[in-house]
Amino acid sequence: MKRQLILEDGTVFVGKAFGSEGEQEGEVVFNTGMTGYQEILSDPSYCGQIVTLTYPLIGNYGINPDDFETITPSVHGLIVKEVADIPSYWRSEKNVDTFLKEQGIPGLQGIDTRKLTRLIRKHGTLKGQLASMESNVEAVVKRLRNTPFPKNQVEQVSTTKPYRSPGRGLRVVLVDYGLKLGIARELTNRNCDVIVVPYNTTAEEVLRLNPDGVMLSNGPGDPKDVPEGIEMVKQLLGQVPVFGICLGHQLFALACGANTEKMKFGHRGSNHPVKNMDTGKVDMTSQNHGYTVKESSLQGTRLAITHKAVNDGTVEGLKHLDYNAFTVQYHPEASPGPEDSNKLFDQFVTAMINEKKEVLQHA
Repeated sequence: MKRQLILEDGTVFVGKAFGSEGEQEGEVVFNTGMTGYQEILSDPSYCGQIVTLTYPLIGNYGINPDDFETITPSVHGLIVKEVADIPSYWRSEKNVDTFLKEQGIPGLQGIDTRKLTRLIRKHGTLKGQLASMESNVEAVVKRLRNTPFPKNQVEQVSTTKPYRSPGRGLRVVLVDYGLKLGIARELTNRNCDVIVVPYNTTAEEVLRLNPDGVMLSNGPGDPKDVPEGIEMVKQLLGQVPVFGICLGHQLFALACGANTEKMKFGHRGSNHPVKNMDTGKVDMTSQNHGYTVKESSLQGTRLAITHKAVNDGTVEGLKHLDYNAFTVQYHPEASPGPEDSNKLFDQFVTAMINEKKEVLQHA
């Protein structure tokens, strides 16, 4: 069965349908990772987006029960050059087509994904719709052009009630803006007592849980659409150590008086080099974001740049000069991707331990 991708600029790609039979629209983006499609499909940061994978053959190792980043995927569609029907991996339980059918996610294969990627790189991310061959192209294009990007993605993917992943170590309140399970796993691996709370939890409610530290998770969309998070971070700074990842990094910057902006086509992939500005060392990182902190807006704030992207010079890490707080734009939990920056979780644990020692010394 054929299916078409209709873009807001009027471009149409026709290919073979797989996954769900339903139609779906969203922001069309691309990811350059060669592996990790299962983590990409289940990453809440892709809420409302149709993801194009640039690697030509997807699904070789199937879908397994261990590599999900969330229980309920929120991606709106998948576009690939070719999807494997018969995967080869001992952990595999199903192929990608079956998984997408179960989750109600439409897929499209057999189109020129290189052409689509170059189109996005030239013009920026575009709204698009995975539609049946019977759909009227002109009507779809008109609707896409007149439909604004949604502003409630974080609300869609965040937990609605707090829950706990018990540990006997330091207590970390993990604010869920679209949490990847890999982040919670890294904290649990360090024996942290993790309490996950909704995106709109107040600073007062967080402090009532008596945390040793607060982690701000990744998540989808524009950070300015989450004013609750910005206000919460403002009130938390100086109270407890803070570590932010991706959207959490952007919310931290906004809370400290900096500004963010939408990127032309974002960073999405598992091979992005990032330079540590103190050591000069370069780590390979996993990234997934469409917004960035404006470097010029950091002037006059108490924030210092700790990391920069090697490819385009964008801000990839910040620290507060007065408070025990730091953030990164990339994903140190490496799900999927390289584990070069996994040590940042150890840095966070050390920061919490040092903070406790200082409090005890002054008690």
